[in-house]
Amino acid sequence: MINKKNIVIEGKHEKPILMDIAYVSNNIKKPIAIFCHGYKGFKDWGAWNLMANTFAEAGFFFIKFNFSYNGGTVEQPIDFPDLEAFGNNNYTKELDDLESVIDWICSHSELKNDIDISNINLIGHSRAGGIVTIKADEDSRISKVISLAGVCDFGKRTATIGDLKSWKKEGVKYVLNGRTKQQMPHYYQFYENFIANENRLTIKRAVSNLKIPYLIIHGNNDVNILVDEAKQLHKWNPNSKLKIIENANHVFGASHPWAEKNMPMHLIDAVNETIRFINNRITKS
Repeated sequence: MINKKNIVIEGKHEKPILMDIAYVSNNIKKPIAIFCHGYKGFKDWGAWNLMANTFAEAGFFFIKFNFSYNGGTVEQPIDFPDLEAFGNNNYTKELDDLESVIDWICSHSELKNDIDISNINLIGHSRAGGIVTIKADEDSRISKVISLAGVCDFGKRTATIGDLKSWKKEGVKYVLNGRTKQQMPHYYQFYENFIANENRLTIKRAVSNLKIPYLIIHGNNDVNILVDEAKQLHKWNPNSKLKIIENANHVFGASHPWAEKNMPMHLIDAVNETIRFINNRITKS
């Protein structure tokens, strides 16, 4: 298996995108799976590396990356040394980053024997469940889209709501990171960007418009994003497939750091469900 870590590619917003790829090089064109981390997440969180290897062993070309403004740096991609970047992140930057990653894989001719650019699949965890769904609706290159414990409404998220008068006056509000104990800034530009792009960033609109296969995976013990949000996504797109994993939490049993040799049981279930879904012969219309 080939694992290449911390590949630096150019983004559209001055900061680089840090990316990993995992695949078995055998001159067989493989479906591409692009994984996007969630809010306060990063590509090396918890069991995501084990997940990448599992997809590669199952015959995929797997990509995971850090959003360019997630708070990590090239030198220190884990945790959040660049809180200024974190505070200046927003949903449209994340959509642009994902587009840059898609463009990168589609333009890399040296990988042409190992990738099938007609079979690009997006997987988003938590907040990125909304990001990948919006991008799948916008980008005709996408074959299938998977939401893992994904949100149904950006307008209700912590990064978007709050005391707007105080937020505008102060220019910043802070959210505690329970793991690192950092006070994570959100500059008022986040709200302004959301309002300026609200139609584009309405997950309901994107989900309702989807013409490609759509899988929604959620745990019924998720206290961060309730399973009701998954049911709402499925309601907006009755052609989607909804898989509820019994007793699974928001991160499907994983934690950071993850020292075990295997993924937790609930994440294994989620990954296997995703692999079956992508390998199904039903394709985009």
